[in-house]
Amino acid sequence: MEVYPYCYSGGKKLRCGYTTGSCAAAAAKAAATHLLTGKEQAAVSILLPKGIQLRLSSELCSVSPGKAVYGVRKDAGDDVDVTNRLLICAEVSFFPGREILVEGGEGVGRVTRPGLEQPPGAAAINQIPRRMIEQEVREVLDRFGANLGARVTVSVPDGQRVAAKTYNPRLGIVGGISILGTTGIVEPMSGAALIQTIRAELDMLRAAGDTPILLTPGNYGERFASKEIGLPLDRAALCSNFIGDALDYADHLGFTGLLLVGHIGKLVKLAAGVFQTHSRVADARMEIFAAHAALAGADRMLASALMQADTTDRAVELLEQAGLRDPVMKTIIEKIGFHLGQRLKNTPFGAVVFSNQYGILGQTLGAEQLIFQIKRACWRKEDAGKIVRGECRTRGPGTDDPESGAGDPLL
Repeated sequence: MEVYPYCYSGGKKLRCGYTTGSCAAAAAKAAATHLLTGKEQAAVSILLPKGIQLRLSSELCSVSPGKAVYGVRKDAGDDVDVTNRLLICAEVSFFPGREILVEGGEGVGRVTRPGLEQPPGAAAINQIPRRMIEQEVREVLDRFGANLGARVTVSVPDGQRVAAKTYNPRLGIVGGISILGTTGIVEPMSGAALIQTIRAELDMLRAAGDTPILLTPGNYGERFASKEIGLPLDRAALCSNFIGDALDYADHLGFTGLLLVGHIGKLVKLAAGVFQTHSRVADARMEIFAAHAALAGADRMLASALMQADTTDRAVELLEQAGLRDPVMKTIIEKIGFHLGQRLKNTPFGAVVFSNQYGILGQTLGAEQLIFQIKRACWRKEDAGKIVRGECRTRGPGTDDPESGAGDPLL
């Protein structure tokens, strides 16, 4: 990558990468150029949506009469990305006309549920990467005066295996990875890709119905909601540390209700209005406990012990020993409810907070009603008026759990 190769996060200089969409566009351009010139293309330049030129190395995979296949390796830079170093391939062939068709081949996922950017049955190649591919192939055709159309088939040889480690199984995208990207550039630690995935899952849930949804930061929250509260997971979405972004988008979509279930180590931060819960963004967990304990009558010694606690489970244990767990959790839950209300202007909401050691620590007003509604939604009249139990999925493959099982969720 030749331009804008670095960004800064947490005081560190980080190398940027480029998206699977950029790789697919570059591979398609290399293949189209080879077909028209007969010359192998070691590298090509593409124009990103923001007007930036990006030059990428390309690999010739195969060539035959009327057809060429090139690949470009995904480089995520310093971002943590399971698709890093995957070979993104594009097969190009020409036909009479002017249309450019973009299709998905081996290792590119297929959409099976409504609500995502592409319709059911389509390849999981988002709109901006599709436009980038069309733009680059059209530029080659026009440059060489070729009045032709083109068929571009994007494939990822190892895509099906890697897809199991992504959000795609949750989204009903089967058979491979998605070809994504809005800017063409991957900015390490920005969270932009994860936020887009969270929005995609919320879009899918909204398209699937009007019933309330379950929102939880991670796998532990889903597991607790399922095993301890008895909630079905067919209306569940993960939000990782981006609780505020998820709430804002859910409120925009207009769900009939939203139940937030999470570990105290995450959700206690909401009591201070902190909605991006990654530890490098904000902490304040023990300060919140100490402040609410003081309001409940704790002495200086207990407040100091709370400030020194290593985990929120330990903080709850100290409150339990002092006989203050219930009053402290009551005011913390009230503040969580207050800040959720400031964020969710159009959506009925509730929250359930739990710990690994003590189970449910408290829940906001409205939580019980939403629990009932979500459970009831799993029993619907279907198939000629018969009452059948809805398909309530259990936890499937997804991203790594952002909550810690041993202590506090600090990722």
